[in-house]
Amino acid sequence: MKYKIAIVCFILSGLSLPPVNADLLLREDVTRFIQNMVARHDYDADELNEVFNKARISEKIISAISKPAETLPWYKYKSIFIKPDRIRQGVEFWRQNKEQLERAEKQYGVPVEIMVAIIGVETKYGRITGSYKVIDSLSTLAFDYPKRSKFFTSELEHYLLLTREQSLDPHSLKGSYAGAMGIPQFISSSYRAYAVDFDEDGLVDIWQNPTDAIGSVGNYFKQHGWREGDETAFPAIAANQDLSAFLTDGLKPVLTISDLSENGITPQKTVDGSEKVKILQLENEDGHEYWLALHNFYVITRYNHSALYAMAVYQLADEIKKSMKFEDE
Repeated sequence: MKYKIAIVCFILSGLSLPPVNADLLLREDVTRFIQNMVARHDYDADELNEVFNKARISEKIISAISKPAETLPWYKYKSIFIKPDRIRQGVEFWRQNKEQLERAEKQYGVPVEIMVAIIGVETKYGRITGSYKVIDSLSTLAFDYPKRSKFFTSELEHYLLLTREQSLDPHSLKGSYAGAMGIPQFISSSYRAYAVDFDEDGLVDIWQNPTDAIGSVGNYFKQHGWREGDETAFPAIAANQDLSAFLTDGLKPVLTISDLSENGITPQKTVDGSEKVKILQLENEDGHEYWLALHNFYVITRYNHSALYAMAVYQLADEIKKSMKFEDE
């Protein structure tokens, strides 16, 4: 099927730092990128020269990505997302899109509340989808953010391919400072790999169409290994406060319940001793809370590689589900 995208034009509001008017075409790294696109994807060099002639490097983008919310302690991070208005709006989104959400749950095996919470954390259910020109975000991060240049260079490549496939002006789309787009905030590679035409209208529109956004989120999680019916995370009690041996940097669950139980970490529900988990130590104002994260929790971190992010999604989902149930009683 030949996909087209229905695009909404976002108006940049508020004050911002002026972009840096760097002449990208004079830079060797930009020239190499253009040559690579010509060689690998049969691009016209003059066309890409025109694209980058109008692109701008932005110090505001560098500043934003250098101070992500995921560096906050849990109690501050949690307060951004687990709040009454986002829970209430989540219930509203669920009710407004009930049929589509339930169909996505049936097709992809992902609980409705998880899909709702992802969209709630990302864009407040489509209310805040980003005001940065995607070409500026990706150019800035590909060429002037060495820490993650490789990743964003790849995303810039995907973005240009996406806009060519859809016959779009690369300067027409807006998103986050990191180049994420639409209601579910897909980066370019995710759009090309996982976005779906869930309402089967011939358009893959994650910008204005909640149905396509919902189906795309469900498909994303299924393709990343979501296990239907499995637990995601549950609290634990730690008798031994020195858990440094178990607090690994990785997000994959590699320890067994038996390993942790032998060292004073007790899950707050009955779980098979061979179940693999990751222990989370979350910072509160008056101490720490402990959670055991399972495979599905890891799948949530594929959306954003942060345990805090995944926990916010999980807890927001739980609050939305409880509020939905309460209203239905």
